[in-house]
Amino acid sequence: MSDHQTETITSFDGTPLAVHRLGEGRPVLLLHGLFSSAQMNWLRFGHAALLAEAGFECLMPDLRAHGESAAPHDPASYPQGVLTQDLAAVVAGLELGDYDLVGFSLGARTVASGVIAGLSPRRLALCGMGLEGLSGWERRSAFFIDAIDRFDEVEREDAAFMAVAFMKQMKVDRVAARLLLQAVDDIALADLAQITMPTAVICGDKDGDNGSSEKLAEALPDARHVTIPGTHMSSVTEAELGIAIRNFLNEN
Repeated sequence: MSDHQTETITSFDGTPLAVHRLGEGRPVLLLHGLFSSAQMNWLRFGHAALLAEAGFECLMPDLRAHGESAAPHDPASYPQGVLTQDLAAVVAGLELGDYDLVGFSLGARTVASGVIAGLSPRRLALCGMGLEGLSGWERRSAFFIDAIDRFDEVEREDAAFMAVAFMKQMKVDRVAARLLLQAVDDIALADLAQITMPTAVICGDKDGDNGSSEKLAEALPDARHVTIPGTHMSSVTEAELGIAIRNFLNEN
């Protein structure tokens, strides 16, 4: 079940986005986190394979400036809300009608923005995300922009060390990533009322990176909170993440 196919979807502005497919059955669109990729978040640790075995077709885009998708250096390629527009373009390009939607970290806030902008999946899973990560993105973004700007001088005891180490591991295009970070909008708390489909807020028991996942679940009209083991970085490596997503999507 490890063999996946990759295709290219052209986004709203002509930017090519890689989309990886695994499995057959009910479509589930999965968006990875910041500085990561579909390969790292969904394929490497078996989450996509688990969902495919459960009868889902996993559709896994690489976000703009990530993975195998294009990483343009032109600031004009990063209008405000660009990831939300990319998500809408992927849904349209794949001709998705009845589907489920899942995101981890930056992917979670992107799918939440997508629903607020008009997407209507059957079920929604927000993973590695808390209330403050949706409404207070500017502060979180500033942390990562600072890590990029100080990339070559960050030492092990620095708060930005893990972020820089992960960027090095993933060979992140820092010019493109910096532009992208400046193009992500905050989500108004009042807009969360528009997320009306059944939603699972799935978060590691030691993950407070994006604020309170419990408060996020409480703020949504039809959500439940699911705790899995791990920190923000480690929870995505745990089998329990894929199991929690599968169990939620399989509910009647």
